[in-house]
Amino acid sequence: MKVAIGQDSHRFDFENKNKPLVLGGVTFENETGLLGNSDADVVLHSITNAISGITTVNILGKIADDMCKNGITDSEEYLKEALKYLNEKIIHLSISIECKSPKITPKIEAMRENISRILNISPMQVGITATTGEGLTEFGKGNGISTFSIITVE
Repeated sequence: MKVAIGQDSHRFDFENKNKPLVLGGVTFENETGLLGNSDADVVLHSITNAISGITTVNILGKIADDMCKNGITDSEEYLKEALKYLNEKIIHLSISIECKSPKITPKIEAMRENISRILNISPMQVGITATTGEGLTEFGKGNGISTFSIITVE
């Protein structure tokens, strides 16, 4: 068994009203998008980083930057790239999201379904929780979103 943690955070892009907010590959309608060269999907980025913790191949860095320069800005593609190096079986994935907005709970099932599709596992193997952190951090104050992912493989 191996366990790894991944983290990612992005500020909201308050200047670009046309950029959608995408979390776990799911679009949150009428919400401010996140600042980043890609779609800035902090959920998929944190999962990608967790997988990199298992494989020791860092995707979010030069590999993703090169993909982005070639017009690949969908974070699902970065996650799929990370999966190419994963030889172990995914047992469970736990995701914790911190933000003031949007409300995450209404989209949790859609995110679980999409993430399980990408990882080729059951939605029951994907746990997602969300918190405002009582407004103690920049994320809880509404300036962005932070996500931690813990993956267990065998």
